[in-house]
Amino acid sequence: MAAKSPIYAVIGSDDGRVKEEALRLHRELTGGNDDGFTHETIEGTADNSEGAFQLCRAVVEALQTLPFFGGEKVVWLKNASFLIDDVTGRSERTLSGVDSLKSCLEAGLGKGVVFLLSATGIDKRRAFWKFLEKNSQVKVYDKIDTSREGWQEEVAGLVEGRAKDLGLRFQPDALELFVMLAGEATRQIGNELEKIDLYLGPDRREVVLDDVRRMVPLSRAGVVFEIGNALQNGDGARALELIDQQLERGENAIGLMRASIIPTVRNLFMAKVLAEKRLPMRNYKDFAAAVDRLPEMERMWLPQKKAGGVNIYPLFLCLRGAEAFTMEGLRGAMESALRADKSLVTTGLDHRLVLHRLVAEVTSAARRR
Repeated sequence: MAAKSPIYAVIGSDDGRVKEEALRLHRELTGGNDDGFTHETIEGTADNSEGAFQLCRAVVEALQTLPFFGGEKVVWLKNASFLIDDVTGRSERTLSGVDSLKSCLEAGLGKGVVFLLSATGIDKRRAFWKFLEKNSQVKVYDKIDTSREGWQEEVAGLVEGRAKDLGLRFQPDALELFVMLAGEATRQIGNELEKIDLYLGPDRREVVLDDVRRMVPLSRAGVVFEIGNALQNGDGARALELIDQQLERGENAIGLMRASIIPTVRNLFMAKVLAEKRLPMRNYKDFAAAVDRLPEMERMWLPQKKAGGVNIYPLFLCLRGAEAFTMEGLRGAMESALRADKSLVTTGLDHRLVLHRLVAEVTSAARRR
């Protein structure tokens, strides 16, 4: 990347962050003084290959036209949609336009002329991207991959950073639920934080669990998390309320069992075992480091990441809940979950009744100290 290149590129699958950063950078480059004459912004959405070609030609013309009154000129190709590997992006007409833009940039820009590109997708196999990598100041903002284990930790860090900018601070359980509800999209995260900020007002800056429940829509992932959270806390009424809501919406009982209840009971048991080893429990980094130091044989039975290593984050979330259970109670809860799962699969018993009985058995185990 050229240290002082007049070419800037803001790229990535995280639409919200790309747009925010591109706008911030544009304001910085123009000094916030864009009167519509000195600088040029070209909307980059193309309906077809001919549209993409004409957009590239318009950008080239803008780059080659020096400012009428002298000084600096910023040309912004905004939200370019034709750089990805799709029908339009692969078209010869599109590729011809992109190649002409690359040639213009390779030839060098006039004194004071700056090019800014923003796009939420780009084919990184093509020559245009390789040119940008070597010759521009590139910033990449991709969405956090929720298919990977431990994505919640990354999102939690992002949420805390944005909340701090608003002067907000989350209680731990409120943060956990917010992450599960808002997901990984920064635009959604930003929207939900702004709603909470307005709801709390200037006099209260701490976000508690009820605030998140009240203000953030409950997604399926959030329901799964909330059922598990209710079980950890021995709140059978809340767990049953959520289960009944999902069953009424046509959710599969076996899906709820295997996505929420079984993982929660299993993680509570594993967290209890780890807690009895006197590992540090209050700080995630200390807890994770302590788990990693355990002998390999003591780590092999713990939940594993697809990429290898212990999936520590869900165990850490269960540490507080595990304090309410005895080891005997958790063994009983695991046996209850196994019986209930077998009943759902092999018998004609009413699924709602099976889940209700299991919730009662698990939450009652939390009270047997």
